Amino acid sequence: MTPGTTVATVATGTPGRGAGPAHAGGDLAGGDAMRRWAAIGVALVGVGVAGAAAVAAGTRRWNRETARAVRRLALPETASAGAPRTYDPAQLAGLPAPVARYLAFALQPGQPLVRRARVEHTGEFQAGAGRWQPFTSVEHVVVRPPGFVWDATIRAAPLVAVRVRDGYWNGEGSMRAAVAALVPVASQRGTPEMAEASLQRYLAEAPWVPTALLPSAGVRWTAVDDTVARATLVDGDVTASVDFHFGASGEILRVSAVRWRDVRGTPVATPWVARSWDYRRLGGMMVPTAGDVEWRPPEGPLPYWRGRVARAEYEVE
Repeated sequence: MTPGTTVATVATGTPGRGAGPAHAGGDLAGGDAMRRWAAIGVALVGVGVAGAAAVAAGTRRWNRETARAVRRLALPETASAGAPRTYDPAQLAGLPAPVARYLAFALQPGQPLVRRARVEHTGEFQAGAGRWQPFTSVEHVVVRPPGFVWDATIRAAPLVAVRVRDGYWNGEGSMRAAVAALVPVASQRGTPEMAEASLQRYLAEAPWVPTALLPSAGVRWTAVDDTVARATLVDGDVTASVDFHFGASGEILRVSAVRWRDVRGTPVATPWVARSWDYRRLGGMMVPTAGDVEWRPPEGPLPYWRGRVARAEYEVE
């Protein structure tokens, strides 16, 4: 990153419960989780036959593809002449009261606006039927225009991992998963539903980059009630909205939305909730560092992600 970068490493430990929005991604989960993880089981056999050399080659190819995807995020736009480069409480004028409280809670006057971020996570991903598998991930985020690349390694078996790469850029959402970075088990991109769900995810994860929720970042806020406000972001032909639920101290208690979930190849609009806790000051901003995420279809909750922020880097204006 550039000289305008701040780096924060989050100490491990058991946090007290607080509140805030959590990781929104890894949408390999949901109604199709069991079918996909059955496919992964079959793929594990193929990986064993392929051998270590093929796995190493697949990993190198995967890493090159991820690097290309990150480069496609390109240099984020710089602030135009006259546009704010730092946070000023005057920017809160006209915002719904709970949004103004949150931004005053998360940001200090003079906080430089974030252009891009790199966030590392550790945690567990549910592989279906209550089977939680450990994962690590790195997410690259840009603010103007909005975009991200999330690259995760999920430990599916001893010495074998599933690689997952989700992204949003230039109006297109994408998701790909491959056992040992070699045997594909899921691939989606280019549909309107994927684009909307991916931009919703960007919004829901923006509390890791709090200045991305300022009006100057393109977010339009409307009040729902005294404790809930809807954030809407338009990127080209894609429009996404999520609801933020706020606490009395300004913290975000949770994020909710109706998002598209893949069920046997068919997009199904499904309620979705992300929660998090353990706010800490990273890069000068109050950022939630632990959380969980679940779908809420009619048959009952489907939790699929729980994790922590391990490290965050911010490139600022």
